[in-house]
Amino acid sequence: MHDLTSLNHPCASSVSKIIGTVIAVQANFYHVRLDQPLEGYNNAFISHLLCTRRTRLKKIGQTVMVGDRVMVEEPDYQDARGAIAQVLPRKTELSRPPVANAEQILLIFALDEPPLEPWQLSRFLVKAESTTIPFLLCLNKADLLTYTQQKTWQERLEKWGYKPLFISVRTSQGLIELKNSLKGKITILAGPSGVGKSSLINTLIPAVEQRVNSVSGKLQKGRHTTRHVELFELPEGGLLADTPGFNKPTLDSSPAQLIHYFPEARQQLEKGNCQFSNCLHRGEPNCVIDENWERYEHYLTFLEEAIAQQEATQQMADQESTVKVKMNASGQEYYEPKLETKKYRRTSRRQKHQNLQDLYDNQSLEELEELEDDLY
Repeated sequence: MHDLTSLNHPCASSVSKIIGTVIAVQANFYHVRLDQPLEGYNNAFISHLLCTRRTRLKKIGQTVMVGDRVMVEEPDYQDARGAIAQVLPRKTELSRPPVANAEQILLIFALDEPPLEPWQLSRFLVKAESTTIPFLLCLNKADLLTYTQQKTWQERLEKWGYKPLFISVRTSQGLIELKNSLKGKITILAGPSGVGKSSLINTLIPAVEQRVNSVSGKLQKGRHTTRHVELFELPEGGLLADTPGFNKPTLDSSPAQLIHYFPEARQQLEKGNCQFSNCLHRGEPNCVIDENWERYEHYLTFLEEAIAQQEATQQMADQESTVKVKMNASGQEYYEPKLETKKYRRTSRRQKHQNLQDLYDNQSLEELEELEDDLY
């Protein structure tokens, strides 16, 4: 066991228990922030290592994601490099965006420029609910609305089941409260393009220079400026994950589970049970879900999408059971029908011998004598 604070020369080629967090992934390289800096040449401390992944991790199919807690071996003190030897168990894992160990989601929307769209907001909220990770709804550009307009949105969203935080990057409104919410946690920053995510990162982390693009004047939509997931270190402690901007997150929910991602519907479900166990809450007899709530239309639309997605997945599974994927000489994939196993499979030699033995055992003496006469 080595003392990490006493390493000041390259003679020690490996160190055990070097733990860190992956803050960025680029190609096959991983930027790891170390929990405890290593002392390298000339008493200079190394806080980050550029690492590769051990071949054995690749062989067992172990991926390395942004946010992963990893163990590093064989640090190179001169070039600040190393090799990831182990990925520690994950507390949480998201595939879109690919982030591990996230503790909360910061869902940010703009109140104006572009104007806040209830349908789009509802879609993001349902997506955030489906992750089961706690999240904070943050409404930016509050300075563009009057107090009365802000109050109207606040009351509307409280009926949905949310308490939004109103902020303004331009005037610093609400930023102190936001910083306190981010302190010491790994937070995923999400939301549509043009709402000010990059500007917010620049404000929260002045050392980071994010490319900020203006909102498209014609479409009132943002041009997204982020290309990959990366964790940024907050001055007050904690990590903030900026994710690529997108306008329509996918809803990976089963039709039966979808209703539970609406807080106002969950309150109704707590009061009783529907008559049918497979009720989808769209007018079935004795359904406990009342249709008189604002986002019921949103629910029905998302439900149709979830049903269509489930049917498409089932059709794909049925298709894959009857066809197989092959590749031609040019490298293009094509489908070919699978042969029926019972009809086309050749009988094994062992099975042939067994069949002959069964035939022999079941032959009568007279039949065996006739067989011998035929042979000779």
